Amino acid sequence: MDYGIWIIIGTAVIFTVIGLLHSRGKKFSLSDYVVSRNSLSQAALVGTLVASAMGAWILFSPAEAAITGGMVAVIGYGFGSAFAVMIFAWLGRKLRMRMPMGHTISEYAYLRYGKGMYLLVILITIFYMSVYLAAELTGIALAAEIVFGIPLAITAVVIGVGTVLYTTVGGLKATVFTDRVQFWFILPLLVIIFAASLYFVGGFAQILSVAQDAVPELFSITFPGGLAFAASLIIAIVGAELFNQANWQRAFAAKDAATMAKGFLKAGWIVFPIIIVAGIFGIFAIGTGQAENPSVAMLTFLGHSPTWITILAMILAVALVMSSIDSLLNGLASLFAVDLVRLKPNLKKTNVLVVGRCFTVVLAGLAILVAIQGWSVLYLFLVADLVCAAAAFPTFFGMFAQKYSGKTALLSSLAGIVAGAFIFPDPSYSRGSLLWSFVVALAVPCVLSLLFQAHGRPYPFGHLKEKVTVLE
Repeated sequence: MDYGIWIIIGTAVIFTVIGLLHSRGKKFSLSDYVVSRNSLSQAALVGTLVASAMGAWILFSPAEAAITGGMVAVIGYGFGSAFAVMIFAWLGRKLRMRMPMGHTISEYAYLRYGKGMYLLVILITIFYMSVYLAAELTGIALAAEIVFGIPLAITAVVIGVGTVLYTTVGGLKATVFTDRVQFWFILPLLVIIFAASLYFVGGFAQILSVAQDAVPELFSITFPGGLAFAASLIIAIVGAELFNQANWQRAFAAKDAATMAKGFLKAGWIVFPIIIVAGIFGIFAIGTGQAENPSVAMLTFLGHSPTWITILAMILAVALVMSSIDSLLNGLASLFAVDLVRLKPNLKKTNVLVVGRCFTVVLAGLAILVAIQGWSVLYLFLVADLVCAAAAFPTFFGMFAQKYSGKTALLSSLAGIVAGAFIFPDPSYSRGSLLWSFVVALAVPCVLSLLFQAHGRPYPFGHLKEKVTVLE
């Protein structure tokens, strides 16, 4: 435990200092803090997208998917995670064209649809990102407790405070810079840990043979449980990430539309193999008899590996979680800042910046309090995913359909939420169907939107350019 604490503290301090040094002596405008418009090169965009997309969850979820749904579930997980990034190459370009001086997805919803849909989008976005934030801190705290026996509070406070320090000071610019540094930690560490684990288990052929003998159905591409799991993950991940403000910040921060599209596409191609590699650790766990608890199988396996592999794994975990929560914190703060400027247009931008920074600190404090409890937020995560899946099509269909009204968008979204919730599993998962709840939640709004798309007044898309509250 003693050296484990110092690994956590040391890694967190390194990234915190990097972020603070990057921000030292620089003056940040409110726009810099929120969106850093047209500033990111393609390389910078790819680095920050991959790092922010990967979080502590890859130490838990992909391996669990392999153990419960087999390799087809892992492939579905990888495809869903990659497509959730790649789809911004299309939607991000469209939103930049419609609203070139925009900042947030809630801002688009307000201008395009009005207050009703805006309230739904802002609530969904805050709910999803807040659950994500709490899950990340809880995940790394639980990982440190499982591997090193470190109390939850120590890990949560160290990483939470460290991340909020440089995020509060430097905003999106510091977040993107540290993401790029963490990107060059994450990829090599994952490759080293994977290669060392392969050697530790006697090679891929050996461990695969043992795992196939133990649970042969997990390696069938027609395994029903795996196919259902994969379909659920694809709908859930893609729908939810469309409401992750961190992604929209980066869509507007890219140097131009072409840079943005190429950056998101390349990031998606990198994300896919990372998920596959993380999922294969589930196979390692099965082959070594460490898969009794699927949700922590990767950590259980690594805990029985040589000490140096465990140490590298925890350094990787800290890099992963800090690269995610800084993006989530800054993304949530940007939502608050943009809405505050819209509601109080005469408020000085410097005062809004101060309030935004205070909001970041409050969010981090709440996330730390949740992480200390060690609660499972998986069910809340699934609820948030369902709501996002229901609202996704109506929210973005309005970028293309001029006569699609805010009333139709709102009612279609609510209908999808209600329909999906009706068959959503209870917390014990003894009733309902996860897959069909997501399918229904996605399908109902799509059908209603397409049926009633032409019953509204034509929306003048020029208003999206004219009515944006500019922070620059």
